[in-house]
Amino acid sequence: MKMKRTIVNGNGYCAVMEDGILVEYIPFDFAGQNGCILTGRIGRLMPGMKCAFVDIGRKKSGFLPLEENGGSFRAEPVRSGEMTILQIKKEETGEKGAYLTRDITLPGRLVMLMPMNRYIGVSGRIQDLKRREEMKETGTKIAAGRYGLVMRNAASDAEEGEIRQEAEKLWALWQKVRERAKESGTAGRILWSNDNAERIRDDYSSGGYEITAATDDMEREIKRQLKEAGERKLQLPGGGNIVIDRCEAMTVIDVNTASAGKGEKERIVTETNLEACAAIARQVRLRNLSGIIVIDFIDMENETDRSLVCGKLTECFKNDRIKTVIHGWTKLGLMEMTRKRTGREME
Repeated sequence: MKMKRTIVNGNGYCAVMEDGILVEYIPFDFAGQNGCILTGRIGRLMPGMKCAFVDIGRKKSGFLPLEENGGSFRAEPVRSGEMTILQIKKEETGEKGAYLTRDITLPGRLVMLMPMNRYIGVSGRIQDLKRREEMKETGTKIAAGRYGLVMRNAASDAEEGEIRQEAEKLWALWQKVRERAKESGTAGRILWSNDNAERIRDDYSSGGYEITAATDDMEREIKRQLKEAGERKLQLPGGGNIVIDRCEAMTVIDVNTASAGKGEKERIVTETNLEACAAIARQVRLRNLSGIIVIDFIDMENETDRSLVCGKLTECFKNDRIKTVIHGWTKLGLMEMTRKRTGREME
């Protein structure tokens, strides 16, 4: 069993280590607003693109879809010039402004509350159908038609009273957000700030990770591993290497045998590809790579070996707190995967 530890430096970062290896590093970007709730003034409506541009107090206007996903969202259509409450779903990147939503979510440890929605759902990590139905009934009873709720994995072992208490706390927070919005006539005013440290603690609290404060020795080791990990070309223990290149549309990772040991070619190729899976998963998490990721593994003719590598890659991402989907092999023999964007990637 892996020794899993989440190290928190309250003034600077959160780091995740598995068996002493740094796999995730999240600097606390106090200027960043990903997930924050703020005021915005609706600007130009673009019906053909089904979106509106919104002034959120930045040089770049935010992008707001005119239609939110799902039929359970409750709000009147937006009008040009009006002030509204918004949440930053994806931070601005490159030439693109921040992606916004009116379908607000307030995360807790046990539930996620959606004040503008009426959807009641259960975390996909809970597989037992009977338990899912029970939790959905509990959520429906607690919400009582006032808001939407998603029952998180941690709620599966909690008492109904504890879940209700957290939901009511989040509902009260939403009332405060609305009051602050009424008092503000300025676009871009932060009404609620997303807390990176708290969110990360919640993400890992139920996964067997020890939460600990950073010591001087830990900080030195984290800095050492960060320095080694940030290169374009990284060596694999067996002699191969991986090369990571990022472009605007996607990230491309190339796997090479390089100076991998002599022997039967097919065996060396498969072993190098399997070794690369762990290194790729670590680098994707550590650099917070997102969007489309294409991996050019060394060509394998044997379908069994290809399945083995796909399974290994999937296994290596099982501890990733960010939603990652391994789509499999393309017709060109490339491995395609996607990872949800959350905050900025490591420079």
